[in-house]
Amino acid sequence: MRFDVVTLFPELFAPFRSTGVTRRAFEGGAVDVRLWSLRDFAGDAYRRVDDRAYGGGPGMVMLVEPLERALAGVRAAQADAEAPRTPVLLFSPAGRPMTQARVMALAQGPGAVLVCGRYEGIDQRFIDRHVDEELSLGDFVLSGGEIPALALLDAVARLQPGVLNDPGSHEQDSFADGLLDCPHYSRPERLGPEPRDAVPPVLLSGHHAEIARWRRQRQLALTAERRPDLIALARAAGRLSEADERFLRTLTSPSI
Repeated sequence: MRFDVVTLFPELFAPFRSTGVTRRAFEGGAVDVRLWSLRDFAGDAYRRVDDRAYGGGPGMVMLVEPLERALAGVRAAQADAEAPRTPVLLFSPAGRPMTQARVMALAQGPGAVLVCGRYEGIDQRFIDRHVDEELSLGDFVLSGGEIPALALLDAVARLQPGVLNDPGSHEQDSFADGLLDCPHYSRPERLGPEPRDAVPPVLLSGHHAEIARWRRQRQLALTAERRPDLIALARAAGRLSEADERFLRTLTSPSI
C-alpha cells in the first residue's frame, strides 16, 4: 500500500520510519510512504503557502493553490507508477474520530493521500473540492496534521503481516474486539506485601480456560468502568455473549 503525505515538515517522518518494530513495514515495502514538501509547490520566490484569513481574525490560512499543485503531483506520480488513485484524508478537529475499525480498513486497502494542515486551518475550498474524509485523534487541538499522520501510519504498519513478533498480538489489542484490553503482568510474581503487588493467581495456574475467562471478565469490567459507550456498541453489534452479559450484571456501574 502507498501513502502520499503532503506536509510542510517532511523531516519529521524520517526517524519514525527507521525506528521500532514498525520499521519492518516501511523498510520492507509493505507500507510505501512518499513525502511531498508543500513549499515545493508554492507559487512565488518566498515559497509562501499561507495568507491572512478573509473576514479577519488571528492566524493564517493555508492556500488552495499550493495544495492543489501538490495533489496534482501526487496524482501524476500515482499514474506513472500505475498505482491506484487513493482517497484524500485530512486531519482536522472537525473530523470523525479515528478508530481501530477505520485503521483496520485502511490497513487492508491501497493507502491514502494524507494532507497535514498547519496554522489556523486549510482554505475550505480545497476541502470541498478534494478531501474525501476528515479524521481526528480526539477532542483537542495540535499544531498540525503531522502527529495524526504518524499515528495513522504506525497503526496501519503494525497490522501488516510479519511486522509484529507475534502475529496474534494485534488480535488482543484494545478495540480489536470492540473492548479495552485486559491487564497484563510479567516477572517478578510479587513486588511487595500488598495484594495489588502480586500477579493474580489465576495467571499462574496454567488453566487456560480459566485464564481466558479471567481476561475476558477484566476486559468487560475495565471497559464498563472507563468506556461504557463501547459496551453499548458491542451489545448493539451482537459481540457480547450470554456469559458476558451475566458478568456485566454482577457489576455495580449504573451506566452498563
